[in-house]
Amino acid sequence: MADTLTITDNRTGRQYEIPITDGTVRAMDLRQVRTSDEDFGLMTYDPAYQNTASCRSRITFIDGDKGILLYRGYPIDQLAERSSFLDVAFLLLNGELPTAAERTAWTGAIAAQATPPAGAVGLLQGFPRDAHAMGMFLSLVGALSTYYPDAKTVSDPAVRLLQIQRAIAQVPAVGAWAYRHATGQPVVAPDSTQSYAGNFLRMLLQTPDGHYEPNPVLERALDILFILHADHEQNCSTSAMRGIGSSQADPFSSLAGATGALYGPLHGGANEAVLRMLLEIGSVDHIPAFIARVKKGEGRLMGFGHRVYKSYDPRARIVKRTADEVFAVTGRNPLLDIALELERIALEDEYFVKRRLYPNVDFYSGLIYQAMGFPVEMFPVLFAIPRTAGWLAQWDEMLRDPDQKIARPRQVYLGPARRDVPGD
Repeated sequence: MADTLTITDNRTGRQYEIPITDGTVRAMDLRQVRTSDEDFGLMTYDPAYQNTASCRSRITFIDGDKGILLYRGYPIDQLAERSSFLDVAFLLLNGELPTAAERTAWTGAIAAQATPPAGAVGLLQGFPRDAHAMGMFLSLVGALSTYYPDAKTVSDPAVRLLQIQRAIAQVPAVGAWAYRHATGQPVVAPDSTQSYAGNFLRMLLQTPDGHYEPNPVLERALDILFILHADHEQNCSTSAMRGIGSSQADPFSSLAGATGALYGPLHGGANEAVLRMLLEIGSVDHIPAFIARVKKGEGRLMGFGHRVYKSYDPRARIVKRTADEVFAVTGRNPLLDIALELERIALEDEYFVKRRLYPNVDFYSGLIYQAMGFPVEMFPVLFAIPRTAGWLAQWDEMLRDPDQKIARPRQVYLGPARRDVPGD
């Protein structure tokens, strides 16, 4: 039997055979379904793109019902256990983990590009001290396009690779410098002898006497969190990256737009919302009353549920294990007891089980960040730094896809029909 869909238009009685490819039908094939030659043709209506595939991709696979997340076919738990973030960034961009020689060349290229242009520090000084770190981060990332005018040549693979290296290399400094500015401290230059995560921690936390040696447990924990956040298929910010990039804007401008999408509390700010919820609850004794309010619709259980995952988020299991390792160094976060009890209730209570509300990656990551000394304003920046690799991999794939054109969704117009402006 042919892979087709037979559509009967009950308005006209006509039948149409629509090809099915990779479990999808092309929306443009529906345009032939029309009532007359003047009819525009049938469109699909899908607010928030809940059942619309905007691209074909080979980067990230998610099975939300089974709790599976793969980067280029590799399970996320294996990558978190056996790889570094820069290895994973290489994988996302190139399709394979690096060989020893490729790893040396890749990490060397990143180290060589790690320092942002000198003018970036001057731009930073223009922000008020109480500016949100994410606002400064996205502004400086966008401003990088003015320092690298060659970035506009997006059709040249060699130029694209250079910008990719620049962006992945420099976002840790941009994020750390935003924090240093907000706390009234001078910026710290990158150190090529450190790991990617270790260098970020040093630029963030180095003392005035120039001393800082990252704890290896915390350094590795941050690297794991970077791996978990590196990509997540066609989410809001990735769709923004692809949408802006489809106009052939330079990658730094596209990254600024993706960062703006991530800035929202429903996306990159979710772990901050979890932490605020735990602080509001305050004690394990207050959990029953909080749960009762949630069931009445008077509050939300932050960090539970996901648009894609309808089972336990595989990243959340890894974060939970990582939290134990971090707390062994920093001391146990008192909010952990509240989080554990909330998770226990949610996994047993019929109200939450029926709604398939399981912990997601945001539920425990905020506790780790807080234990490591990051203020909540830095949480979305800690998300944006690793996600830069995924955004750029998606951007590069989009530019090489012959099916892609400038993004331009249709609309269902419900406004007035043509009418004349009243005369005098």
